[in-house]
Amino acid sequence: MPDTLHADVVLKLRAAGCVFAEDEADLLLAAATTAAELDELVERRVAGLPLEHLLGWAEFHGLRITVAPGVFVPRRRTEFLVDVAVSLSPPGPVVLDLCCGSGALGAAFAAALRPAELHAADVEPAAVECARVNVPGEVYLGDLYDALPDSLRGRVDVLLANLPYVPSEAVATMPPEARLHEPLSALDGGADGLDLARRVAAGAPDWLAPGGVLLIESSERQAPVAGEIFAAAGLSPRVHNSAELGATVVSGTASNV
Repeated sequence: MPDTLHADVVLKLRAAGCVFAEDEADLLLAAATTAAELDELVERRVAGLPLEHLLGWAEFHGLRITVAPGVFVPRRRTEFLVDVAVSLSPPGPVVLDLCCGSGALGAAFAAALRPAELHAADVEPAAVECARVNVPGEVYLGDLYDALPDSLRGRVDVLLANLPYVPSEAVATMPPEARLHEPLSALDGGADGLDLARRVAAGAPDWLAPGGVLLIESSERQAPVAGEIFAAAGLSPRVHNSAELGATVVSGTASNV
């Protein structure tokens, strides 16, 4: 790689406000097969397209997760949700990745702890296409539990749900590469950010096995309210925090009866 070419790409990315310009330049140079392709990639990145959409993959929990334009890019902080889920899981669990997006959570869980069954579902067709590449299990298209086969009811040991939790009025303050290039349904959590958490928690007891656990990500400020939502649904809530990743996870465990 000519040093001058790398330096030129870095300068263009820095001018566009890319914080990790050097690392991004390395990735774009590696992805391009011709000078013309490199110019196009750099031009699209400078215009604000997410790096992961340009590369066709995102790094998550040590895996390369296939992503495509219009699909939510998994965040590194959400790796903590996977870690908590693995720590709470029984051996050989039945796992459901609800609102799965690209299927990153289900794929990462399966790589860390082999499930007996792995299912995933999302309402966005583009996300389901990516998830079918990433998830070593069944992937369904549809709205929450409506997408699932009835045979799964009452058998889920681990229910992962990386739900949108940004309050509606705050979506406009998100970085442009998120709010302009990712589906609104993956970002907007309603008035207090917890609309979908209410729906998922209300339906979870019908799908969880005895002792099964539901896990979502939230902000630290939202966690007490999320815990109340879980308790109202009959789940025993617990809040987990990672200072390293700046992540908060709320789990809710179903009764063993």
